[in-house]
Amino acid sequence: MNILVFILLAFIGIIGFALIIALFMKSEHYVCREIIINAPRNKIFEFLKFIKNQEKFNKWSTTDSDRITESIGTDGTTGYIYSWRGNKDAGHGAKEIIGITDGKKIEIEIRFSKPMNVKASMIMETDSVSESQTKVSFINRGNLKYPLNLMIPMAEKKFSRDLDENLSTLKKLFEN
Repeated sequence: MNILVFILLAFIGIIGFALIIALFMKSEHYVCREIIINAPRNKIFEFLKFIKNQEKFNKWSTTDSDRITESIGTDGTTGYIYSWRGNKDAGHGAKEIIGITDGKKIEIEIRFSKPMNVKASMIMETDSVSESQTKVSFINRGNLKYPLNLMIPMAEKKFSRDLDENLSTLKKLFEN
C-alpha cells in the first residue's frame, strides 16, 4: 500500500512541477525555414498562392487521403477558405488566405477544431536570388495557452522537421 501512495504522490509531484514550469514558458511558437529553388520567383509564387497546390508538397495534407474537403471563394485570392474533416491524424480545420502581397508573400491562417481548438499562421515568402533562383521561406507561428504552452519546444522541433520536408518536396517539384 505504501508503494502505491508513493507512486501516486510522485505522479502528482511530476504533474505539479510540469504545470509550474509551464507558468514561466513562452506562449508563442515560431519556426522559419528557408530553401533556394532553381526556378524564377514568379513561377514559384504563382504556384504557392493556391492552397490546393499545397496538397502536392505539404506533408500535413497527406496524413489522410480520405478526408472530406470544402472550399469557399476563389483559390489564390484573399478570403479563400479551404476546410477539411479527416481522421485523428488530419483532424478538422480550415485554412484561410488572409493576405497576399503579389509576387512576394502569402499569409494563411490555420484554424484547427479537432483534436483541439488552435489557431496558427503560415507565411510563405519568395525572394529572387537571381533570375533563375528563388529563396522560399516558410514561417509557422501561433500561440498556445497555459498549460498547452508546455508543448512548444516539442512542437517547434516537429514543425522545423516538417517544414524542411515540405520545402525539400517543393524543390523537387520545380527542379525535377
